[in-house]
Amino acid sequence: MKDTLKPGIEYTYKFTIPPTKTVPALYPESEEFQAMPEVFATGFMVGLIEWTCIKAINPYLDWPSEQTVGIHIDVSHISATPPGLEVTTRVKLTEINGRKLVFEVEADDGVDLITQGKHERFIIYKEKFNTKVEQKKHNHRLE
Repeated sequence: MKDTLKPGIEYTYKFTIPPTKTVPALYPESEEFQAMPEVFATGFMVGLIEWTCIKAINPYLDWPSEQTVGIHIDVSHISATPPGLEVTTRVKLTEINGRKLVFEVEADDGVDLITQGKHERFIIYKEKFNTKVEQKKHNHRLE
């Protein structure tokens, strides 16, 4: 983590919603999702928020050995967005507590505000993190 990582960092990211980011695409195995409207899925919206936060802070990390993982999300999803509309996601780093980062987030689709809330990320050291995940995988194999 570089000394320049400080609260107040802001980032805006624009992404045009393709059909592959709609509710039926979220879990193709789910009959229930297949029957739902073809609009931007909340699960993919959360991913877009995470992506924007990552883009905001990666220049302030020793990327790729330092990365961040999402640890908490508290957002609304207040308006449906059909494929083809461009979503603008805005994030602001508001707090740093050790390796925990807190962001204020919001997005609109050019017509309506579609989300707002908070997202927390945690700075990890990729090699150490991957070692722990491999140990967990190894220690909990189904036989």
